[in-house]
Amino acid sequence: MPDFHADMAAGYAFDGPTIQLGRPFVDPENPVDDVTIQIPVKLLNRHGLIAGATGTGKTKTLQLIAEQIAANGSPVFAADMKGDLAGIAAPGEASDAVTKRSADLAYDWKALSAPVELVSLSGASGVPLRASVASFGPTLLAKVLELNDVQESSLSLVFRFCDDNHLPLIELDDLQAALQWLEGPGNAELEAIGGLSKATVGVLLRKLGELEADGGDVFFGEPSLDVHDLLRTKDGKGVISVMELADVATKPAIFSTFLMWVLAELFEVLPEVGDPEKPTLVFFLDEAHLLFNGASKSFLEAVSQTVRLIRSKGVGVFFITQLPTDIPDEVLSQLGHRVQHAVRAFTPKDAKGLKSAVETYPVTEHYKLNETLQSLGVGEAVVTVLNPRGVPTPVAATRLFPPASRMAPLNPDERTAIISASSIMGKYATRVDKESAEEILAARIAGDPAAVDAAREKAQPRKDDGGGDSLVDKIGEAVNSKMARDLGRTVVRGIFGLLRRR
Repeated sequence: MPDFHADMAAGYAFDGPTIQLGRPFVDPENPVDDVTIQIPVKLLNRHGLIAGATGTGKTKTLQLIAEQIAANGSPVFAADMKGDLAGIAAPGEASDAVTKRSADLAYDWKALSAPVELVSLSGASGVPLRASVASFGPTLLAKVLELNDVQESSLSLVFRFCDDNHLPLIELDDLQAALQWLEGPGNAELEAIGGLSKATVGVLLRKLGELEADGGDVFFGEPSLDVHDLLRTKDGKGVISVMELADVATKPAIFSTFLMWVLAELFEVLPEVGDPEKPTLVFFLDEAHLLFNGASKSFLEAVSQTVRLIRSKGVGVFFITQLPTDIPDEVLSQLGHRVQHAVRAFTPKDAKGLKSAVETYPVTEHYKLNETLQSLGVGEAVVTVLNPRGVPTPVAATRLFPPASRMAPLNPDERTAIISASSIMGKYATRVDKESAEEILAARIAGDPAAVDAAREKAQPRKDDGGGDSLVDKIGEAVNSKMARDLGRTVVRGIFGLLRRR
C-alpha cells in the first residue's frame, strides 16, 4: 500500500494562503499531526460541497472555513438556519473540548472573531433584504409559487407584457394588479401577448394570493438589495453577512429561492476577474436540497449555468446538505472541494445514498470509503479538494480543527449591538412605496390619461430594475412565438444571468 503520510504531505502541500481544515488519519486516535488538510485560498472559486447527516458538524465546518476566508480579506455570505452561525461575530472559548482537540491535533488554537453584518428577510433580526418583483424575475418566482411549466411560461409572458407597457413590477400588488387588468378591463390584450388564457390568469392570481397570505411577500419591494453591500471589508478582514432564516424557516421554497436570487444578482453585476489571488466573495448555501425540490428543468439549467459561469467573477459557492445526491448532477459536477461528514445508512434509501456518495470521490487505496463514511465521528470528515492543476487531491479522512469563533448563538444584547452598528441599516430599514404598475393601472381604469402619465413619470425605473430582466426573464420573448417554441424553448429558458434590458 502507498505510504499514507507521504501521499497526504505531497497532496496537500500548497503555495500561498490556505484554508486549514484539519489533520488526516487512518486511525482516528492517531491523526498525522505534521500534515494539514487545506484548501488554497486562490482556488475557493472552484466551489465546494459540505455534506453529512444531521448533527455531524456541517455548520461548524462552515464556520471554520468562513472565519478563515474573512481573515484572508474576502467577504462571505452565509445562511444561518438555526441562529448559531452568528456566533462567528464573537471570539470562541477555550472549553475542555476545544483544548483537548487542539492538543490532540497539535493545533495552535486562538480565540478570534470576525466582522459580521446580520441580515434578514423579515427584518426582525437584522438588516431587511428585499428584491423588486421585476428583478426577481418569472423563473425564480415560478419556483416560489410552485408553478408547472405551462404556468411558468404564462408568467413570463405577463412579465414581458408589463415591461413592454412600462408597468414597473415592484411589489406583489403590482403583479396582481397586472393580472387583474388582463383578466378584466384589459382582457383584449391577452390575445396581443399570445398563449395566455383567463383561466391561467386566475390560477396565477390564486397562487399569488396564497403566497401573500403566507407572509411570502415580505421581501418583495424597495429598496432592493444592492449586492455590492455584501462585498465589504473592515480592518482588512472580509465582512461576513449572516442571513438569519429562523424566522422564515417554515417557508423553505421562499428563502432558498431568495438565496439563489442573491447569487444571480452577483453574477449579473460583478465584473469578470478570472482567477484572482483571493475570492471576491464566498457564498454558502445551507439546506441546499430545498433549492432543488420540485424545481423545473429550466430552473435547474439556470442554477447550473450560474454556478458554472460565476467562477470567473471570483465568487465561490459552497452547497451544504446531507448527501451529494441532494444536488443535481449538473451542479454537483462543478463542485471541486468536497467535505463529507458521516453518512448514516439506516434504510435502503440511505444505503443507496451512501453508495452514490462513495462514487463521487476519487479512488483511494487508504480507505474503504463505504465503511469510513459510516464510522466518522462528530467533527470528522472525508475531504478532497482541487489542486492548482485542477486534479483532485488524495482522499483524506480528517479530524477538523475547532473554529476560532464562538460555537454558540449570540445573546440578544450582542445581536442588538451588531444591528445598531450596521453601516447599511439606514439604507434598507424603511420600505419605499414607489409609483408602479398598481398605480398606473388604477389610473387607466379611472380613464384619466393625465394621471397615467403622472404615475409613469413618478415610476421611472432606476438603472438596475427598470423592467430590467435577466436572460432567463427574456424567455418570454422566446415563448411568445410558435417558431421559438419549435426551435427549442428549453435551451433559451435555461440560461440564468447577465443581460438586463436597459
